[in-house]
Amino acid sequence: MEKSQDALVLLRQIIRATDLHDKHLSRMTGLTMPQLMTMQTLRINGPLTIGMLAKEMNLAQATVTSILDRLERKKLVRRERSNTDKRKVLACPTEEGLELLKSAPATLQDTFIRQFEDMPDWEQSMIVAALEHVSHILGAHHLDAAPMLDIGALDRTTETRPPEYLRDTGDHHKN
Repeated sequence: MEKSQDALVLLRQIIRATDLHDKHLSRMTGLTMPQLMTMQTLRINGPLTIGMLAKEMNLAQATVTSILDRLERKKLVRRERSNTDKRKVLACPTEEGLELLKSAPATLQDTFIRQFEDMPDWEQSMIVAALEHVSHILGAHHLDAAPMLDIGALDRTTETRPPEYLRDTGDHHKN
């Protein structure tokens, strides 16, 4: 197999691993990856304004607002006025939201970050340089992206289960 084919197989494995993990996470928690990351960010930082939350997550405020709307409908987050500045509205996790986080599995990002940061600096730099090249090759270097491994839209409106024919069965055929 040519090296280009090896590279494409590796890219596809990364995409599939991300997709499968997202589906597992959704089955376990009922949340999308961005929703779970939002909940985790609020747990770590405490109540935040939408602007502060968006900055912390590297997302647009409109995207964060959409994510919060869905979490609020699920009663996992509530919005409340700041005690110190009534003009500010804070996003706060509810008790139900905090309970859900206790049973949530580790995210693929968390696993990646932990293992990546354990690597020597030179190895981290090599990986980043290689990924930058791949991004340029695919014409993706100009796209805005959040630091999360999720293949779907960040503010998708439904959490759907894929049809049977799209589910990973572990039975993979090589062409």
